[in-house]
Amino acid sequence: MPAEAIHPLKLASVLLQYPSPAAGESVAGLDPAELAPLRGRQAQRLATFLDWYRGRSLDELRRAYVETFDFAKQRSLHLTYHLHGDSRQRGLALLKLKEAYAAAGFECDPAELPDFLPLMLEFCALAPEPAGREMLDRHRPAIELIRDSLHRERSPFAELLDAVVGGLPGLTERQVARIKRLAAEGPPSEQVGLEPFAPPEVMPVPGDPPARPMVGGRE
Repeated sequence: MPAEAIHPLKLASVLLQYPSPAAGESVAGLDPAELAPLRGRQAQRLATFLDWYRGRSLDELRRAYVETFDFAKQRSLHLTYHLHGDSRQRGLALLKLKEAYAAAGFECDPAELPDFLPLMLEFCALAPEPAGREMLDRHRPAIELIRDSLHRERSPFAELLDAVVGGLPGLTERQVARIKRLAAEGPPSEQVGLEPFAPPEVMPVPGDPPARPMVGGRE
């Protein structure tokens, strides 16, 4: 691996956040050859998305991001929503994620829920193997549901999700069955006992700005 190699999941984390001047500058001169470790067609998919990303103004990128992720629940980047809906199980899943980050010494943005995909990708890029890959694989059904929706919308962001799953193992029969069930039925809707759906210790800190990406912010 090159001494200055950039982990592909770190790049995906930046590109899946609300576009900012800092993010644009960080990828402006990036060569896909600087990425490692890579599997399969990850480099090609990231290069394709980078070409699209670099060819648009900041306003165009922001508009595309909002239209893609903010107005369709099936493309929400908060992964536990797809698996558990607004249920008690989601609250427990969020708490487990926060505890896993803390155990690894990974500091989360207090204004963001721990299941935000870019946050999880950053953790996976930094965590020693196999912890990061296993975390993503546990949330694979949610990632696949988002990816499928992006492909159906012919979104450029589909290439980015393809690059993310390109570094993961193949789907198991159990994962395929769960994806099909969630796609047909949607996430659970039970909301009893939740304020609104997670324990206080995983909710954004009161008084902080609204939940936002780690790089930049929605100006």
